[in-house]
Amino acid sequence: MFLEGIDSKINPFIKYVKGLLIIIFFHFFGQIPLSLYLIFNKFNLENLENQSQIFSLLPPNFGLFLILIPFLTTLPAIWYVVVKLHNQSFKRIVTSRKKIDFEKITFAFLLWGLISAIMVLSDYFINPHDYELNFKPLSFLILFLIAALMIPIQTSVEELIFRGYLMQAFGILFKNRWIPLIFTAGIFGILHLWNPEIDKLGTELIWYYIGTGLFLGIITLMDDGIELALGFHAANNLVTTILVTASWTAFQTESILIDNSEPSLGKELFITLLIIYPILTIIFAKKYQWKNWKKQLFNSFG
Repeated sequence: MFLEGIDSKINPFIKYVKGLLIIIFFHFFGQIPLSLYLIFNKFNLENLENQSQIFSLLPPNFGLFLILIPFLTTLPAIWYVVVKLHNQSFKRIVTSRKKIDFEKITFAFLLWGLISAIMVLSDYFINPHDYELNFKPLSFLILFLIAALMIPIQTSVEELIFRGYLMQAFGILFKNRWIPLIFTAGIFGILHLWNPEIDKLGTELIWYYIGTGLFLGIITLMDDGIELALGFHAANNLVTTILVTASWTAFQTESILIDNSEPSLGKELFITLLIIYPILTIIFAKKYQWKNWKKQLFNSFG
C-alpha cells in the first residue's frame, strides 16, 4: 500500500520535516540564476506589482528556462532525501508496485494531452478573434526543446513532493488516508497563490488548484502510486506551454497562440472541477478496475 507499510519508528514525521527543509533549500538554490540575471541586467523591480510583470522582463524562452531551473536542482535533492535520509528506494515515493508503471504515465499523458489540445484548438476555431497566431519556427523549436526537457521535470518534482513525499509524511503523522489527501491538496492550492494568474483572476482561483490537488490525490490513493498524476500533470503543463500563452500566465513562452481574451473563472472552473475531473476519474477507474473506494480513500492504519 502506498501510505501504509512505512515504519514510523525508523522514519518518524520529524525526519520528513528535515527532508522537506533540504528540498526547499535546493529549490531556493535553483533560483540564484534568475536572481543574478535580474541583478546584472539592472532591472528596477521596486515598481513591479506582481510576478507577471517580472516575467515580462525576461526573454520568453530563456525566461522559461530560468524559471524552471529550481526544479532541476530540486530533483536530486528529493532523491538524496528519500534514499540517504530515509534509507528507502526512490521508487517508494512513486508507487507501491514492484516497479514504476510507465504505461500508466503514458496513458494519462496521452489522454489529457489530447483532451487539452482539443479544448485549446476548439476555442481557437470558435473564437478566433480572441487569439493571435504567434508561430515562429526557430523560436518555437527552441521552446519545444526547453519544454520537452524541463516541463516533465517540473511537474514530476511537484508530484514527487505533494502526492509522494508529503502524502506519505502526513500518512505517518495521522495514520489514515483522507487527512493526507486534504492537507496536500490544501498546501498545493495555497502555494499557487503566488502565481501571476491569481493577480489576474483573483484568489477564487485557488479553488481550481485545490480541486486539482484533490483530483490528483484521489487518483494517487486509488491507484496506490503517482504514475497517473505524473502523466496528467506533465501533459497539462506541456500542452498549454507549447500551444497557448497569455500576458498574465505563469509561463511566458513563444507558443503557437497568444490568448488576448479577458479571462474569467465562471463556467470554466465549474466544468473542470465538477465535470472533467470526475469523468477522468471514471475513465481511470474503469481501465484499472479500481475497487474498495472507501478503504482506499478513508482507511485508517495503526
